[in-house]
Amino acid sequence: MSLLLNRTIFGDSKNAGNVMSREDAYDLLADWVKNERLQLHMKQVAHLMKCWAAEKEQLPEADQWRWEMAGLLHDADWDQWPEQHCKKIIEELEARQTDPEIIRAIASHGPNHFGVEPVTRMDQILYAFDELSGLIHAYSLMRPEGYAGMELKGVKKRLKEKSFAANVNRAEIMDAMNRAGVELDSIILFIIEKQQMCS
Repeated sequence: MSLLLNRTIFGDSKNAGNVMSREDAYDLLADWVKNERLQLHMKQVAHLMKCWAAEKEQLPEADQWRWEMAGLLHDADWDQWPEQHCKKIIEELEARQTDPEIIRAIASHGPNHFGVEPVTRMDQILYAFDELSGLIHAYSLMRPEGYAGMELKGVKKRLKEKSFAANVNRAEIMDAMNRAGVELDSIILFIIEKQQMCS
């Protein structure tokens, strides 16, 4: 099953700055995603994106929501339409005249799957958070104290254990770090700190 999108242009440039309301975005999430674990993953990535946009990119609130929305909806079609993953949510956001940068970030969050290179900062950071966020959350679930007291060395140990969270692609994590120009250690620590707020 190929998930290649076979295109590199998404949305319409005249829709730059157009976003869904928070209520509409969460309504779409609730309507399309019935799996609670996947919902949580999407909310966690959304929170990480918002925090990164605010703290690392120092973007204003309107732009923070754009980043958050990309994280919130990046896997929206995976639950009910896995064979149309990315295609369906992209078409939905294009129909809603959404900011093309948000659509492109979603289209590029798995370059090996969708054939779209992460180019913008939003693209790169969404790709960087996606797999690593899932692995760190899986690690929290096996710890009696969850995220409390979680350390960098524990995460890195699990990262090296191929059998742990085996569906998490380690090569993609390292590729994402390289593309984003961020250090693995620093982004792990960022995720530990921020993700426990919405676990």
